[in-house]
Amino acid sequence: MSNSDSNNRNSLAPSPPEPKPMPPSSWAKKTGFRPKFSGETNATDSGPITIPTPNVDIEAGRVRTPATTNGVAQGDKPPVPVPPRPSMAKKRGDSDGVPKNSVPSTNGQAAAAEQPPRRNTRHEEVVDGLPVEVDEFVSRHAHMKYELRDSPGLVPIGVYGVQHYLSMLGSLVLIPLVIVPAMGGTHEETSMVVSTVLFVSGVTTLLHVAFGSRLPLIQGPSFVYLAPALAIINSPEFQGLNGNKFKHIMKELQGAIIIGSAFQALLGYTGLMSLLVRLINPVVVAPTIAAVGLSFYSYGFPLVGTCIEIGAVQILVAIVFSLYLRKISVLGHRIFLIYAVPLGLAITWAFAFLLTEAGVYSYKGCDINIPASNMVSEHCRKHFSRMRRCRVDTSQALLSSPWFRFPYPLQWGTPVFHWKMALVMCVVSLISSVDSVGTYHASSLLVASRPPTTGVLSRGIGIEGLSSVLAGLWGTGTGSITLTENVHTIAVTKMGSRRAVQLGACFLIVLSLVGKVGGFIASIPEVMVAGLLCFMWAMLTALGLSNLRYSEAGSSRNIIIVGLSLFFSLSIPAYFQQYGISPNSNLSVPNYFQPYIVASHGPIHSKYGGLNYVLNTLFSLHMVIAFLVAIILDNTVPGSKVERGVYVWSEAEVARREPAVANDYELPFRIGRIFRWVKWVGL
Repeated sequence: MSNSDSNNRNSLAPSPPEPKPMPPSSWAKKTGFRPKFSGETNATDSGPITIPTPNVDIEAGRVRTPATTNGVAQGDKPPVPVPPRPSMAKKRGDSDGVPKNSVPSTNGQAAAAEQPPRRNTRHEEVVDGLPVEVDEFVSRHAHMKYELRDSPGLVPIGVYGVQHYLSMLGSLVLIPLVIVPAMGGTHEETSMVVSTVLFVSGVTTLLHVAFGSRLPLIQGPSFVYLAPALAIINSPEFQGLNGNKFKHIMKELQGAIIIGSAFQALLGYTGLMSLLVRLINPVVVAPTIAAVGLSFYSYGFPLVGTCIEIGAVQILVAIVFSLYLRKISVLGHRIFLIYAVPLGLAITWAFAFLLTEAGVYSYKGCDINIPASNMVSEHCRKHFSRMRRCRVDTSQALLSSPWFRFPYPLQWGTPVFHWKMALVMCVVSLISSVDSVGTYHASSLLVASRPPTTGVLSRGIGIEGLSSVLAGLWGTGTGSITLTENVHTIAVTKMGSRRAVQLGACFLIVLSLVGKVGGFIASIPEVMVAGLLCFMWAMLTALGLSNLRYSEAGSSRNIIIVGLSLFFSLSIPAYFQQYGISPNSNLSVPNYFQPYIVASHGPIHSKYGGLNYVLNTLFSLHMVIAFLVAIILDNTVPGSKVERGVYVWSEAEVARREPAVANDYELPFRIGRIFRWVKWVGL
């Protein structure tokens, strides 16, 4: 009896304490498991998982729920809350109406004691520049220095605002350096367009941060508009133009952009975007944006190869800074990762200057200022292209540009409207809206309390349409929309304050008034522009594919959809671009512009010339094919919401009740109260 009692006492004795579970970011790396969910809820609790595979049904798109006791999975311990980090500046909790002695929650409200236990919510943490998922007990914004509504002071805001724009310098200024020479513009006209782009980018950023999504997102010329702009520039009717070719084509571009942007504004402000967003998910966004970057493969390195010793150095320096030196910090800033583009540009430019001064690109009896057609010597004509692209002293843009110039609307003349070009731009504006949907969701997870409502999303798309109308009136050659690179920049700089972005936009406007700034940028050698674009387009492709982290990337359904979308986005446009061109064709455009002259030789031939132009042009655009294939397959092939990674947006009623969400997205100056009845463009 005594033996049995002792055995019972031994069996009831408290077990030794279990080891403390490792943070998800540690055990996930060791086990190779990382849940991929979109939205704010996660069906699993974090714990010491050793064999995670049986708990996830990838094909069914759901998590096998283990047996639970009192809301806690057996074998797991309830998560241990981590106390909030100390305030670094004026934090959102000070203005959300939450008592300081109340229990904080992830939604910005005090948690009621009588509420039943809730499942852990999924949050995100930044690792090497992109957000990855962690659990509720890990602070969601612990990686951010300043969040959406923080006010750290004028000096920090100014420093971080300028840093934010410098890190995105390539996205802001490289597109004019491509399209203006393609239109036959001079270095002076390139300088004027660059200054105009900087001015419009600053103005539209202020409009978007104040009256759009209210997220700290820079607006500017997007690469989404580059391929359609080049297709319009190389239209058959413009090939024979000689005098004032630049202004004539620019006015055609302005008209097309204005009509397409007005369509985008209607899409947002009529609430149609709230309905369309139900069809747009990560499996659609990822291949569409990736196709934008991949579509320029025929332009990038072929132009770099014309002066390989400079172009290759430009690419290598950008790669070394952004990858091998990315973790080196100076005064708490990862300068090589943040400033990879401007630093790489400065170093390569200095290297090219040394080569030019050393006489590497000087040929006896040859003058770079004499056109190739007027050169008598065959020796000079042979080396003319190399001198023009490699030398750094061929541009007179810096010397000829004025010190002060104010960009004004209709500076190139009255826009010209043609329905066929406008219809192409309407489709492009739809693609740019898809890009913005992914950017809104990803950036809100980094800086805001919750994702925006569908009304806020529609409002953001509407203001982007109006911003692009302004870009068309001022004549930038492209629309002005949310740049995809915003997500990477916010994650790297750890700056999520919209005040910093607003102050940086004001700085950009002032900078645009200095004509010498535009002249300096316009004097960047063409081969260095191509090298930077190779790096930027590769980044854009990766940022597009990174949207798959919100879905089950290992699902065979998603793998096949993304694979088909990317393959056909390259193959179908190649068919249209190569149709009717023989190997011996004598084309009037350089080889790297040949994919954009499809309107003159595409396979679609009907008695309606305008319809032929629209269809041949649209089906030659990689992003259009990727979007069509992805959106059709993703919305017709069966799949659960978890497997598809369906974007979860905040509910309007919940957002109105939560002070944190309301303060994040409400319009300033009580404007939202006036239009409260318009439910599809606000909270």
